[in-house]
Amino acid sequence: MRKEELGHHYSRQFDEELETVRTSVLEMGGIVGEQLRLAIRALVKGDSELGEKVVYDDHKVNSMEVAIDEECSRIIARRQPTAGDLRMIMAMIKSITDLERIGDEAEKIGFLASRLAAEKRPENRYREIKHLGKMVREMLNLALDALARLDPEAAMATAERDRQVDEEYEAIMRQAITLMMEDPRSIRRVLDTLWVARALERIGDHAVNICEYVVYMVHGKDIRHLSYEEGAA
Repeated sequence: MRKEELGHHYSRQFDEELETVRTSVLEMGGIVGEQLRLAIRALVKGDSELGEKVVYDDHKVNSMEVAIDEECSRIIARRQPTAGDLRMIMAMIKSITDLERIGDEAEKIGFLASRLAAEKRPENRYREIKHLGKMVREMLNLALDALARLDPEAAMATAERDRQVDEEYEAIMRQAITLMMEDPRSIRRVLDTLWVARALERIGDHAVNICEYVVYMVHGKDIRHLSYEEGAA
């Protein structure tokens, strides 16, 4: 089924139902992206109250996941969609699962930011974490944009960025080990910072998953266990 054929059905109401679901998924993505932005800001600024707010607000993301999942289930039961329509619904269900997990990672960063606010901040003000966070946020935004436009080429290009995220994460790990060896008193703070970096790296992985769902939705091709070069073939 070609991309331009997705969403065109004999039932206008069915079209509207699918579009409502897609809009809700993108809205959920926007909320998750904002949670991530605030969590990183809480860490960099040493703002414990903002970190706690991110933790508290995670219930909004969880509620959206449940509501969208239930609506998708109702559509499947009522419409019994086939082919491209079913792929779209299944991709949306999988996407909200990844978005909910991104929300969980943002919540974790918020919690750690709140705890780290009581510690002496490093001289570089978490520069490396801020940079990694920017990379991951851009990946998430591009993945959601590819989902909104049903653009598999943009999705593949976005997924390839994960290599840079992994390299940045590994560099942070090496630096952290050096810091802990040089100053054992910094171990707790550095370990918490490593947990933040790990959460960001996982968010990048979830953004990749969303990109893969876009390819599946449009082309019907599962590229989860293929290299990006094979997936583009």
